[in-house]
Amino acid sequence: MIADSEILSIKQRFGIIGNSPLLNHAIRVAMQASPTDMTVLITGESGSGKESFSKIIHSLSSRKHGKFIAINCGAIPEGTIDSELFGHEKGSFTGAHEARKGYFEVTDGGSIFLDEIGEMPLGTQARLLRVLENGEFIKVGSSKVQKTNVRVIAATNVNLIKAVEQGKFREDLYYRLNTVPIYVPPLRERGEDITLLFRKFATDFSDKYKVKPVQLTEDAKEALLKYRFPGNIRQLKNLADQISLLEQEREIDSATLLRYLPRNSDNLPAFFTGKNEKESINERDILYKVLFDMKKDMTELKKLVLESFNSGGLSSQIMQQHADLFEDMDEVGDFERNMPEASKPAPLILDAARDQSEDYEVDQIEDISHEMEDDNSLSLERKEKEMIIKALQKNHNKRKYAARDLGISERTLYRKIKQYEINE
Repeated sequence: MIADSEILSIKQRFGIIGNSPLLNHAIRVAMQASPTDMTVLITGESGSGKESFSKIIHSLSSRKHGKFIAINCGAIPEGTIDSELFGHEKGSFTGAHEARKGYFEVTDGGSIFLDEIGEMPLGTQARLLRVLENGEFIKVGSSKVQKTNVRVIAATNVNLIKAVEQGKFREDLYYRLNTVPIYVPPLRERGEDITLLFRKFATDFSDKYKVKPVQLTEDAKEALLKYRFPGNIRQLKNLADQISLLEQEREIDSATLLRYLPRNSDNLPAFFTGKNEKESINERDILYKVLFDMKKDMTELKKLVLESFNSGGLSSQIMQQHADLFEDMDEVGDFERNMPEASKPAPLILDAARDQSEDYEVDQIEDISHEMEDDNSLSLERKEKEMIIKALQKNHNKRKYAARDLGISERTLYRKIKQYEINE
């Protein structure tokens, strides 16, 4: 078991700041994997400090006296990456004026760090798999098999499992690389480490340029901890350097700090931008899709309710209470016209009106209820018309409030006013 004091010693040696449990666990795994020759896959967001872990693994291994080379696979063009990694023979392609050793030949006996491994072309992935399984490689333009003894440490900020599903990454290579997985947490998952790192970067700036270091007030610390830092440690360092340079006051409050943070960037959705316009998804496309899906779902729901009513699954009273949901559909007219007269309830829900309008006097509602019960000779249309008139009078002919008291939509009320020829 690796003691906490050993982890602290590694932090001091490699300049790692923080006490997050996730960070400590990642360091512990790196220390345990170091003495072996097992392949390590480091995952984490861009700017979270993955390269530091590759250096820990190499420095604590038996290969520490051998060469260590870090390569960004995403920064090497697809046409030259095979030559860079495995070398080439003279005349093997245009511009190959002399033979060249690749990184796997140069670092024989050492370690090679392949950053952004998810960007590696499929053809190069097949060559790398052969190195990992047999320790063999072939130079570009050669037929001679060469041996190498290199430990591979890989890192990525993309989901390799999804890349495998999409056919962009070899499944056999993924499982060969993922022998020892190490997850480096993003800055937003490290809690108080954010303020510790800010203080460290501010102190480094003051030592370099001989100025007094900036300090954060308590409210500024709270604002800093709430920000998501999509750029992780790189973004935090840039923030500390900007404030240290531009601010005259050395005590930074939340108002000052927020001026340097991108507005609402932690709340905005991230939209994928493809390599061409056909692959791109912008905000307008997403909104259109959501609206169309909502419209489709609502239409299907209306049809389902109407079918349920026609088959006897719903009572006419429930349908009439929510008839305003169906007023834009052609089937509604048939529904209202074909409903048996005796089954038509009054479209006004007095209990709902009592719940929705505190200004509606209880004794008025009770009087109306008794009047409707006693006078059985009145038709439903007359009762409905009377209630609409009373609601309009009560609300001084303001349809919005009258509709709210009646428990119906304003559009339905307008249609009823025209139907009964009510003069407002």
